[in-house]
Amino acid sequence: MDLPTLLAPQAVKVVSDVSSKKRLFQSISDLAEQIVGVPSARIFESLQERESLGPTGVGNGIALPHTRLPDLTRVSGVFIRLERPIDFDAADRMPVDLVFALMAPQESGVDHLKALALVSRTLRNTELCTKLRANSDPAALYALMTDHEASKAA
Repeated sequence: MDLPTLLAPQAVKVVSDVSSKKRLFQSISDLAEQIVGVPSARIFESLQERESLGPTGVGNGIALPHTRLPDLTRVSGVFIRLERPIDFDAADRMPVDLVFALMAPQESGVDHLKALALVSRTLRNTELCTKLRANSDPAALYALMTDHEASKAA
């Protein structure tokens, strides 16, 4: 599994008008609907339900919201860079501005966990996160994410 398999170029977006976790989940859901073909309302509800189990803010301004949906056939993600960080109830209490959301099939099991681990490892790189935060072009953000992983694999 690699990032280009999880993340399509059109699944990357810079968002400036989000002021809460709920609005962020709506933006994620609207973008994900175009990528995975599941209605936005169902994605939103599922993300909210998962978040109620515990915050997915992992620290250092990064959140990894994720959910499982019965209508999917493979794990897919969306990446959003927020122009203004928002409170996300992260463990370190830092506001979040880099968000990689994963949607997985209901019965994905190991693939879902592998995808979470891959994204988490990728976003632990502080140099990459600095570059992501300094960029507002979705195509460049996609290239940074996917090129970074390719350079690690080589």
